[in-house]
Amino acid sequence: MKRRNFLGLTALGSLGLALGSHRYRAYQYPLKFQACSSFPAPKSSPQLRFVAVGDVGTGDNHQYSVAKTISCYSNLNPFPLVLLTGDNIYEYGETAKIHDTFEIPYRDLLQQQVKFYAAIGNHDILTNNGVDEINYQDFNMQGRYYTFTRKNVQFFALDTNPEASWQKQLTWLENNLAKSTKPWKIVFGHHPVYSSGEHGTHLSLVKQLTPLFSRYGVQLYLNGHDHHYERTNPLQGTTYLTCGAGAKLRPVGKSDWTAYSVSKLSFAAIEVYPERLEIQGIDTKGNIFDHATIYQRSLT
Repeated sequence: MKRRNFLGLTALGSLGLALGSHRYRAYQYPLKFQACSSFPAPKSSPQLRFVAVGDVGTGDNHQYSVAKTISCYSNLNPFPLVLLTGDNIYEYGETAKIHDTFEIPYRDLLQQQVKFYAAIGNHDILTNNGVDEINYQDFNMQGRYYTFTRKNVQFFALDTNPEASWQKQLTWLENNLAKSTKPWKIVFGHHPVYSSGEHGTHLSLVKQLTPLFSRYGVQLYLNGHDHHYERTNPLQGTTYLTCGAGAKLRPVGKSDWTAYSVSKLSFAAIEVYPERLEIQGIDTKGNIFDHATIYQRSLT
């Protein structure tokens, strides 16, 4: 399934921006993009569709181009929720910037009653330890870590910062995984467990999280922090997906367990079926550059 160029956006060259730039700039909002192009409707109807993207909160043109692409994708692929994998507001998690870094870029989705569920990142805790973001109603955070269900999926949001209350959080996670009755269990947080990017694999998270994921059948873990897209091969039954290229980019390499990696502005779209998950990586030109299937697995 390699649908290409399902939308058209105006060239960004006149703005004098390089996609790899990390510098913050202010722009007039909203930016003027062309309307979405038409493209074929999806051929199947999943039980649930959602989008995941991280490290978005710059308020600059890079964030807006990804946000516009997500809105265009939603026109023929409607979805009820977006997972934000942390660093929701740069540079210091100041909710005074929420208008430019969230409410305007995602205005179309918010008007369609799409719900955003945020994890807390390392930049987010730099102001008031992240409490202001946790209390912001449209991030729908029920605390520093929380769980919710949609259809046949149970989602678990984690605070992966080193300063988190790890023992309490891990006890909570295991208890909630153990009693979950949903066939699909998806965990998301800010820091990667496995990564071939600048921050690399977090050995402490490997030690703390992977045994629980394996024991209780977590099929997918989503994160940001490294500013690229990377999907692993299943590791003890869990696929790890870095989707931290929502506004900033850094280089990424490959590891023995890497199935696909690329440094380009992008987001992930996930479709949930009774027996499988379909993952797509989508860039700001509307190209589906990665596609993978995760099948249900038995814990016996």
